Amino acid sequence: MALLPKTKTEDSPKRQRFAPAEREQLIVDGAIQFFADVGFAGQTRELAQRLGITQPLLYRYFPTKQDLIERVYDEVFIGRWKVAWERQVVDRTIPLRERLIGFYDAYASEALTYDWIRIYMFAGLAGEDINRRYIELLEHRLLIPVCTEIRAAAGAPDPDEVPISDLEIEAAWNIHAAIFYYFVRKFIYRSPVESDLAAYISDTVDRTLNGALTVTRETVGMPDPEAVD
Repeated sequence: MALLPKTKTEDSPKRQRFAPAEREQLIVDGAIQFFADVGFAGQTRELAQRLGITQPLLYRYFPTKQDLIERVYDEVFIGRWKVAWERQVVDRTIPLRERLIGFYDAYASEALTYDWIRIYMFAGLAGEDINRRYIELLEHRLLIPVCTEIRAAAGAPDPDEVPISDLEIEAAWNIHAAIFYYFVRKFIYRSPVESDLAAYISDTVDRTLNGALTVTRETVGMPDPEAVD
């Protein structure tokens, strides 16, 4: 008995169709994972292969690789930032220590993920300005407000009276950088880290905040000894 020839439907699986918005989001999600894995040297041809689409289809949604990188930045860095975090940091009805611990608990779980950390590091190595823009965001939305709250908790003059110094901003960076580096060790170096993240965050805030408060009390708004008769 002769076998009937296979129809096109039987011979190959039917390609799934997506609405344009769904397809675009799938490309973005795939690009986030792709750049996190291989960095920005990865080619769009490789990305298209991963996604199971053609390169021309990829370019229909993102005409250039830089367009796709910009969308990844918006999705990973801008999209994950929460205005509620900013309000939490400046809520003086809550002790500053609790505010900072609460912020970093949320920030660590929602922002400092595998893809966030690796894309951030790859961006710096590739010379992308993702890092510069995000640092500006951090300084205006987090670090300067933290410095202002440290002033208030230390009983030091308000920034309107005595401008925040570069050293104070560096002190706020010290708190942030310690927690950031935990995830660099975890996702970049693949080295062992403290398993209890909540305990690590609390301990880091205590060690760094106490020092910042002490130095602020001793230095901010103090008269210049040379100016005293």
